[in-house]
Amino acid sequence: MSDVLRLEKIDDFRWRIPMDYKPGMRVPGVIYADERLLRDIREDKALEQVANVAFLPGIVNASLAMPDIHWGYGFPIGGVAVTDPAKGGVISPAGVGFDINCGVRMLRTDLAYEDIKHKLKDLVYALFSGIPSGVGSKGDIRVGLKEEEEILVKGARWAVEKGFGTQDDLDCTEENGAMQGADPAAVSSRAYQRGRAQSGTLGSGNHFLEIQVIDKLYDLKICDALNLNQGQITLMIHSGSRGLGYQVCEDYTRSMVQCLKKYDINIPDRQLACAPVNSDEGMAYLSAMKCAANYAWANRQCLMHLTRNIFEKVLNSSWQKMGMSLIYDVAHNIAKIERHIVDGENRELCVHRKGATRAIPAGHLDLPQKYMGIGQPVIIPGDMGRNSYLLAADESAEETFFSCCHGAGRLKSRSVASRTINADTLLKELESQGIIVKASGQSTIAEEAPQAYKDVNDVVKVVHSARIARRVCRMRPLGVIKG
Repeated sequence: MSDVLRLEKIDDFRWRIPMDYKPGMRVPGVIYADERLLRDIREDKALEQVANVAFLPGIVNASLAMPDIHWGYGFPIGGVAVTDPAKGGVISPAGVGFDINCGVRMLRTDLAYEDIKHKLKDLVYALFSGIPSGVGSKGDIRVGLKEEEEILVKGARWAVEKGFGTQDDLDCTEENGAMQGADPAAVSSRAYQRGRAQSGTLGSGNHFLEIQVIDKLYDLKICDALNLNQGQITLMIHSGSRGLGYQVCEDYTRSMVQCLKKYDINIPDRQLACAPVNSDEGMAYLSAMKCAANYAWANRQCLMHLTRNIFEKVLNSSWQKMGMSLIYDVAHNIAKIERHIVDGENRELCVHRKGATRAIPAGHLDLPQKYMGIGQPVIIPGDMGRNSYLLAADESAEETFFSCCHGAGRLKSRSVASRTINADTLLKELESQGIIVKASGQSTIAEEAPQAYKDVNDVVKVVHSARIARRVCRMRPLGVIKG
């Protein structure tokens, strides 16, 4: 492919798409990858999308791609784009994605593998039974219109006020579980309808709830600070804003196509439909996106509450006694107005992270006090047959506008995986490795097979070596609930 041929090697972990690759690129593209991962990245059109994003008005420094990059809608998944509103910078729904604030939270426990190994199957089956999952799944947490509006404004705090968690949970959640400036009036009635019965539901696709065990420690100082040890049980919860967020993206992607002509915006792909951040259309989308993001944080808070309750019932102990505390919760698909230093100037910028996670280093004022000395926990889940990682933001994260990868990244599309992978055979292979998997359908198991993803160990090696985030510890899966 021509886009690959134009790549320039910066160093062993950074590659550049030069601005002259396509007339109209305002900045170069920069891809974080080693040569091994680059071979996989070349297999789809993600690099072409990196170049296309570089056309956005007001884009700053570079169109960035994390090592888990793969083809997406308009923007590549694993893409980061930063625009300057003061210089005509735009906001694009495609730079956030359809599953607004799809994200992941990680819990530690005081449990060791030996404490649960004989109860593992009971835990997996109870979690699968007690937590709604799958396409269109609905939960027991039902709210009316007025209360749904409250969720869109308060986010995870709404759940905590209902008794579904603690203040410490909010302290360990990005944005404390709610972005300010959410306007429920910017959300369509169709989006409200789709979200009304989906609080506390896992959803479908790559969403999951996973019981894990720490199998390797890297940074002993940070592990000690987080009270993490080898053989310790951890959990990850991966879900988003469900149908509500999808509808918000659909509504605004469609309407922003009209903005291209109105604001004389020239882009090579209409999927990158956008509007100036400071325009009426841009501000309306940002307000609606914040609503969906807050809905997602409330959803993950509810999911964690349900998980704690199920552990209590199966293991006959309180979640507090089991030490089931939240390490951190990060958003994957989001756009945020943040301050960054560019060319020595402190500027207010719009940061799109699509399939990318925030990674702010030690000392940053947005960190909770408990992480001020070690940096933000960065959570990188892998596939259901290999590893997941906990990292901490490192010094070079500034060059990515404090952004990191969000997972392993797909190698095979869902349709290809479904056609080529036998779900029954895969389940037996995973069981032979001591991994119990429950999913709402056989197709999900095939679509989410380990061979459908890049090896997360390779992806994490790149961000660690590029000093975007440093490895803290590694986990392997024991029990997996798939949507």
